[in-house]
Amino acid sequence: MDERRVDDRRVDREILEIRNLTVSFIQYQKNTFHKSVLPVISDLEITVREGEITAVVGSSGSGKSVLAHALFGLLPQNASVNGSISYLGKPLRPGMAARLRGREIALIPQGVNCLDPLMKTGKQILNGKKDRLSVLRMRELLGKYGLTRETERQYPSELSGGMARRVLLITALMNRPKLIVADEPTAGMEEALAKKAFADFRDFADTENGVLLITHDLRMALTVADRIVVLYAGTVVEDASADDFAAERLLRHPYTKALWRAMPEHGFSAEPGVQPYVSDRKRGCLFAPRCPDRREACGGEIPMVLVREGMARCVRCEEIYQSARQEGGE
Repeated sequence: MDERRVDDRRVDREILEIRNLTVSFIQYQKNTFHKSVLPVISDLEITVREGEITAVVGSSGSGKSVLAHALFGLLPQNASVNGSISYLGKPLRPGMAARLRGREIALIPQGVNCLDPLMKTGKQILNGKKDRLSVLRMRELLGKYGLTRETERQYPSELSGGMARRVLLITALMNRPKLIVADEPTAGMEEALAKKAFADFRDFADTENGVLLITHDLRMALTVADRIVVLYAGTVVEDASADDFAAERLLRHPYTKALWRAMPEHGFSAEPGVQPYVSDRKRGCLFAPRCPDRREACGGEIPMVLVREGMARCVRCEEIYQSARQEGGE
């Protein structure tokens, strides 16, 4: 098994392992019986180890939230899921995911409408617990995120969007799970509170736990993440150490470099073109129409290859990799 160090701690046990995950949706065209299959996620591979925060970043429509829902068996009936998902070395099937959800595995969903509109906030956070220690922990977390005891007695409709997101975060932290899957957990939060939440994710991971952080905010993710998995149109195009984002030259895939250049401190430069919609995806590299270095081979099968201790799905990266192997005499 792969072993590495994060802040001088050995990290080698995999909490979450996703291999060859493909998610498609079956749809019928309007006023016909013609069925179409829309692939939203293709051959996704992600690992979260103890002591690690793995951030999945990408723009809207890249499949990030679908990934979170697939992990917990929360997709609609017209969804088809293939591939393997393992938790602590055991297959994470829907029944097992349901038993672990809210206990060993906590989901912080993107939508605040996941809160029960007919139940007061305090009862939802406690989730049936009434003991003194649980109440004290709830109030400690409420205070930490700037919420008063009045929040316990309020219904979700009485909370602002930012308050509701903090309640979802507190609910996830209440039971001290082993793995947190956070889907855009700080959207709508003030920057100071968002930084506090991300710092808590870091502290949580540092106690031999793991976090799968799903976000469009690369800049914030880099403040706490160990690894960055870049998603484009439902496909992983790069898996890199967060340290590689210190300079553009350390990155591999053209889309990852475009994300780097789009950060405010790097010029806020937007890449021309748009991400393809699921029904418009074609064979080959999905980023090729926007890539300044595209070539004929980009229309074929594009594997993930090892490049400087990171992985990338790119013809040019594969050429560099093969050249390095030849020079090394392999």
